[in-house]
Amino acid sequence: MAKQIVYGEIARKKILKGIDLLANTVKITLGPKGQNVLLEQKYGSPLIINDGVTITKEISFKDAYHNAGAKAICEIATRTNDVSGDGTTTAVLLGQSMIRKGFEALDTGGFKGVLLKQGILEASRVVAQQLLAKSRSVNTQEEIENVATISSGSLETGKIVAAAIEKVGKTGVVNVDESKSFETVLDVVEGMQFEKGYVSPYFVVNQKDSLIELEQAAILITDHKINSIFEINRILEYSLSNRVPLLIIAESFDNEMVSILVANKKGNYLNAVAVEAPSFGDHQKELLQDMAILTQATFVSKDLNMKLKDVDEKFLGKVNKVIIKKNSTTLVVDNKTSALETRIQEIQSQISNIKNMKDFNQHDLNNLTNRLAKLTGGIGIIHVGATTETELKEKKLRIEDALNATKAAIEQGIVPGGGKALVEIYKTASSELNSANESVRKGYSIVLESLLEPTKQIATNAGFDASMILQKQLEQKDNFGFNAETGQFVDLVKDGIMDPTAVTRQAVLNAASIASIMVTTGAAVVEEVLEKNYPNIDNMNNDLL
Repeated sequence: MAKQIVYGEIARKKILKGIDLLANTVKITLGPKGQNVLLEQKYGSPLIINDGVTITKEISFKDAYHNAGAKAICEIATRTNDVSGDGTTTAVLLGQSMIRKGFEALDTGGFKGVLLKQGILEASRVVAQQLLAKSRSVNTQEEIENVATISSGSLETGKIVAAAIEKVGKTGVVNVDESKSFETVLDVVEGMQFEKGYVSPYFVVNQKDSLIELEQAAILITDHKINSIFEINRILEYSLSNRVPLLIIAESFDNEMVSILVANKKGNYLNAVAVEAPSFGDHQKELLQDMAILTQATFVSKDLNMKLKDVDEKFLGKVNKVIIKKNSTTLVVDNKTSALETRIQEIQSQISNIKNMKDFNQHDLNNLTNRLAKLTGGIGIIHVGATTETELKEKKLRIEDALNATKAAIEQGIVPGGGKALVEIYKTASSELNSANESVRKGYSIVLESLLEPTKQIATNAGFDASMILQKQLEQKDNFGFNAETGQFVDLVKDGIMDPTAVTRQAVLNAASIASIMVTTGAAVVEEVLEKNYPNIDNMNNDLL
């Protein structure tokens, strides 16, 4: 198909139009007084939500240049969501500001794109470092509840997320599910999670959710590489003939075999999903044995000279539910078995023995401690209830965001919220730049100036004069800042208005990463849209008369 090309300022203006259309839709959701966005669905009720990444994925434009700009913003939100699971609206807002200011520097200031990029990336690194320096750890249940409440905008959500974390521990696993009743309840079940996901994204049927769920599934666990479907033909036949979903965990898989499994799943013929085993070496084998005991499977081990061709359904384990995401797999089972209790006691004994050694291996101790946590922590499941489908979808997204924000806060700590931490860094970070080059300095200042945008947008969404609120925010000291809920300047830490450090860092880093690439744009190439010449209906009617 023919291509259409535009250059320089014209290209950037067309791209910026798409960026603004998308970002302006997303940023009205920011803060406690932010509004929701209604998203039409092809089937069923519309989504009425305030989740930044979901909104960006739903919007596209007929104009290819506008769409290219929108895709850049969507990439910022997606990257932020993949790493931290929250903060996508802030990331979109920062990205829009950085790109807009970068394009202005190119088109009216005569600055050099490559050097602007250098300054933008340098500034983002400084901001990320200063956020870590300002971070404080989450120590109390109240702080966990506050983080979840601020993220979701709901005290009810904050309480149930905090309760879930308390039940399973700070390193435990919590998943969100849809309830069959009107109430939202917390349940804790046996199971474990490991840090490996599906080997191919094409296993995912619903790309919006980016996850796979298998109910009442069989599970094959092996440290073999599976090179062909014929090696596990008996297992696949069992799954097919009994209509039992199948999870296959192996050291690795042949690409052609994965393609065959994907094709069968897409065609609703065979519901089997492949996941690579976590870790490597002896630790991998121990983890796989843990999984086998948990699910009452037989670990098909190379060390025991067990062959895949000899494996049948008697080797399979059973799980009530499997949740497979891009980078993790969660196994939910019924109850602890005596074999699992014995396994837990063995690991506890090994930990005790290592600690009693004069010169113990810290790496081995960490591995054992992590394995014990996986087997004893349990899985928290928040069953989300609502009176309508629309309310259910919105509520579930809010709880997922709150859960992700809470995990991020536990991992890297918290900073004062409401844009306060970024405003404080704006006031101090300019002294960190050493370059004398004007374009580099301009790129650096673009990032720092963009740090003020969250405070301004939160104020705007709450119905206040953004410039006035920002000026007052700049004058505040210590932890004092703007509470958009009450319209007062308060001690943000004391009032529980905190943001997870990891979420804020990712928002800045991802916005700067995409902005630094966009400012090097000198041309845009898209497919040319050819107008179709349809016959004139009036003339056709005249011919028929």
